[in-house]
Amino acid sequence: MANKGKKLQEAAKLVDKNTLYSAKEAIELAKKTSTVNFDATVEVAFRLGIDTRKNDQQIRGAVVLPNGTGKTQRVLVFAKGEKLKEAEAAGADYAGDVEYINKIQQGWFDFDVIVATPDMMGEVGKIGRVLGPKGLMPNPKTGTVTFDVTKAIEEIKAGKVEYRADKAGIIHAPIGKVSFEDDKLVENFMSVFEVVQKAKPAASKGIYMKSVNVTTTMGPAIKVDASSVK
Repeated sequence: MANKGKKLQEAAKLVDKNTLYSAKEAIELAKKTSTVNFDATVEVAFRLGIDTRKNDQQIRGAVVLPNGTGKTQRVLVFAKGEKLKEAEAAGADYAGDVEYINKIQQGWFDFDVIVATPDMMGEVGKIGRVLGPKGLMPNPKTGTVTFDVTKAIEEIKAGKVEYRADKAGIIHAPIGKVSFEDDKLVENFMSVFEVVQKAKPAASKGIYMKSVNVTTTMGPAIKVDASSVK
């Protein structure tokens, strides 16, 4: 444990806390300062000048990363009839209706994302208190409540990530793995940056992007110069 702490301290020395790096420099440095013995996730964090207590300043959505996340998402689809068959054909890991609601109520969570057709939301709402705190509740804003289950499944499997500003106005989003090539991580970073930038609420005043940081699992945070991102 002490050795891990020492490694992190040494890695942190490579990062100048007073420097704003370009996205490419930040990603290169993040990879260099990753000290864990597994393929760590690379993440971007945005601290935004928004007041999430106000409905017109809440930010939530999803983006398909051009180079994926490096993780295979297990998709559960709540549907019935023809849409159930469509979900199975599109590659859903699990698809059904009431039987999976019962399984979840009994503590089953062997999935990463839920997609639901609108006509199933009445049933899904019954387990909202269980799904909500885990961030698993389907939502139209993220494209997970839809009749186009094929598109939803394909996007999730291709590397779709959801983002949401927390109470402090901070958005965290994965952009890949340390094993990714630098250029692919930069592309993924740009995809997330652009959608967050475009999501600025009209009611938000002053500086919108207060800070942008790139980090890896258990790695030091590296500041990105948001004004240099084009």
